[in-house]
Amino acid sequence: VLIESILLLTGLVVGCYWNSLSCGFVFDDVSAILDNKDLRPATPLRNLFLNDFWGTPMAEERSHKSYRPLTVLTFRLNYLFSELSSASYHLLNVGLHSVVCVLFLRFCRLFLDKTSSLVAALLFAVHPIHTEAVTGVVGRAELLSSIFLLAAFLAYTRSNGADQSIVWTPIAVTVVLVAAATLCKEQGITVIAICCVHEVFVAQGFTLPMLLDTLLQVLRGKDGFPYAVLQTLLKLIVLIISTLLLVIIRVQVIQSQLPVFTRFDNPAAVSPTPARQLTFNYLLPLNAWLLLNPSELCCDWTMGTIPLVESPLDLRNLATLAFYSLLGLLAFHSLRHSHSSAKTVLMALSLIVLPFIPASNLFFPVGFVVAERVLYVPSMGFCVLVAHGFRIVSHKRHLRKISWLMIGVLLATHAVKTFNRNWDWESEYTLFTSALKVNKNNAKLWNNVGHALENQNNYEKALRYFLQATRVQPDDIGAHMNVGRTYKNLNKSKEAEDAYLVAKSLMPQIIPGKKYATRVAPNHLNVYINLANLIRTNDSRLEEADQLYRQAISMRPDFKQAYISRGELLLKMNKPLEARDAYLRALELDSTNADLWYNLAIVNIEMKEPSEALKNFNHALELNPRHKLALFNSALLMQESGEPRFRPEANRRFLTYVQEEPDDANGYFNLGMLAMDANENTAAERWMREAIRLQTGFRSALFNLALLYSQSRRELDALPVLDELLRHHPEHVKGLILKGDILMNHKKDTQGAKVCFQRILSMDPTNVQGKHNLCVVYFEERDLPRAERCLEETLALAPHEEYVRRHLGIVRGKMAAMSVAGQPLNPASAEGAADKQQRTKSKSTKEIKDIEKKRAAALKRLEEIERILSGD
Repeated sequence: VLIESILLLTGLVVGCYWNSLSCGFVFDDVSAILDNKDLRPATPLRNLFLNDFWGTPMAEERSHKSYRPLTVLTFRLNYLFSELSSASYHLLNVGLHSVVCVLFLRFCRLFLDKTSSLVAALLFAVHPIHTEAVTGVVGRAELLSSIFLLAAFLAYTRSNGADQSIVWTPIAVTVVLVAAATLCKEQGITVIAICCVHEVFVAQGFTLPMLLDTLLQVLRGKDGFPYAVLQTLLKLIVLIISTLLLVIIRVQVIQSQLPVFTRFDNPAAVSPTPARQLTFNYLLPLNAWLLLNPSELCCDWTMGTIPLVESPLDLRNLATLAFYSLLGLLAFHSLRHSHSSAKTVLMALSLIVLPFIPASNLFFPVGFVVAERVLYVPSMGFCVLVAHGFRIVSHKRHLRKISWLMIGVLLATHAVKTFNRNWDWESEYTLFTSALKVNKNNAKLWNNVGHALENQNNYEKALRYFLQATRVQPDDIGAHMNVGRTYKNLNKSKEAEDAYLVAKSLMPQIIPGKKYATRVAPNHLNVYINLANLIRTNDSRLEEADQLYRQAISMRPDFKQAYISRGELLLKMNKPLEARDAYLRALELDSTNADLWYNLAIVNIEMKEPSEALKNFNHALELNPRHKLALFNSALLMQESGEPRFRPEANRRFLTYVQEEPDDANGYFNLGMLAMDANENTAAERWMREAIRLQTGFRSALFNLALLYSQSRRELDALPVLDELLRHHPEHVKGLILKGDILMNHKKDTQGAKVCFQRILSMDPTNVQGKHNLCVVYFEERDLPRAERCLEETLALAPHEEYVRRHLGIVRGKMAAMSVAGQPLNPASAEGAADKQQRTKSKSTKEIKDIEKKRAAALKRLEEIERILSGD
């Protein structure tokens, strides 16, 4: 029967939640999964135990202090198997929910009959309140904590021996499981209190009158503690000491600091008396109503979702009174009697109340008003109460059928609601628009719909939602910042600046010597960063931008991003020493930030300190071996050093870079350049071809590929590459020179070469190399006077170029020799002279052959010189 029940539960869970596999990462999943570096294999495992749930170091004030390393470890395992494929994360959540349902069935069988236990477990499996915990990936903290919580309780129930002696092994297992539950989510520690209630009122069978009577007897000295009471006290002491140790460790982990939340996260937390107390107490019946009637669910209940209860005359206080009355009545009944029904109710109330206390705001403020996922464990107690009521009603013959009908309808409607609710979690847009149907007074929801549209680059529509958020909550700094950012994306700088100035005006005013760390939310300080980043695009306002960065630093001296942005600005202002100081200060705050070491390396490059730059690039790569910019720029620095010993490592880094950025042509181009330096021509050609494939008309890749062919004596292969280069970049001077050289020396196309060199001179009449090569063309055409004039003009442009002077001497020598021999000095005269020679035959054949040999030797020397000079 148990196996059949387990199969039924698992099948029902799968049926209700299979559509969650098509959902993506939404809401808090983005911070916990997509932006959390602790999931990446490159991050040391120890970081999971140093950082909070969101990957922020616990020591930082902006940390939420939510310490859940075991939950993050499961995310990391997901990443190991499927990286950022959301389906695997949702699949594991569905599996974990099934495990919780099975353990809950075991729990129910301790207090209910088999049928009622199954009803409670089925109701728990399909309850719509659980969609946030199951379909939202971050809800895994609830799932894991619940598994260990139930396992700890079930272990503890075995701590009583047959002869009422204490069995210590289950207690030790309980303490370990409680620690594991707490490392998954903080509320796991509350199972200790549930165990205490069970020990006193269920295992030992005490009632409240019995306890009071025993205590009075002891105080009057009439009797000592009974042996059973002493045993109970001993077990409770062990549990309490274990709890205190866990609490002390937890306090040490958060360094005795509570997280900083703004009034927007939890308005009642900063409200005066009695509004704070009345509102927090009203939230209790509101949460109970969500369990009873989960028809209107919302992913975010912060800000103005629930108006403050500011007066005792507020009618909502009646709901609070009714809730406390019902709770008190049930507690009074269950504590006064010792029958099984009373024990069932008492354990159900324990499951409802005790795990909810950390999230109740009654003892310390939390960062939300209502959160459906924190009702995951309390809903177990609610399901036990419903199943217990069903058992009572169904045992009455005239109500049996209707009770089964009602429970069937309840399970069916809840299952359908859960299945449909899962679709809301498909994307951020669907999630937040569904929330707006429930509540339109929450500016955060308007903002989040705007963010979803912004991620789709639909800035115009996003702006409408952001503006609505400012109307719903005019003092919402974040909403005005969103408006400013969207205006910036729409290239409306003036409107963006105005929006940022409104947000800035809502910030606390700076008072010298005043500490703001506990008053200002870290993300709100980004208004200074965003405004400064906007105005620094205007070079005349750089000092004004710097003033904003310094203002943010004065409000929070540990505001790391302000130092980073200021360092970038100082570099732009040509103040590398101050930029270096800014980055060093940021590194004091966070020495494990790879981006900071990278930025510092860029400053070193600006300061002409390549060895320091390489050292800091290496620091960045030690922290993040796949830091793309550090990989690329450090490899480039090694390559530019020209030292052969750096080539293997530079090659390895470029290869890693192209693995990370397979569509970036620059990575392949630089691999090609390294291969050329190492004379690995085949590899160089392959890399250059890949770069050109990825980036059509890639100027440097095309030219260097042509140069590679030229150096490899494959000049004819270079010509089509040069044609492509010049089609995209007709002004490429070196390409024109190389093409002209190949046409003249290898294709003997002096006319094509002349066109190349003349195009160079049309763009730049003072280009010495183009002018000189044109002179060579004239020489090749045997137009020596024109070649002489051309070289004289070239020498005037570059009087210190010895090769031009030497070539001019060669041409003049040739002209003198031809004059002595009576040969014409230009092509036209040569044709007439040939006819005359045939008529007169004044020169011997031997003399003509000697002159031609000398001319050929001179031309060969010029070609060799040109081949050397045309190299890039």
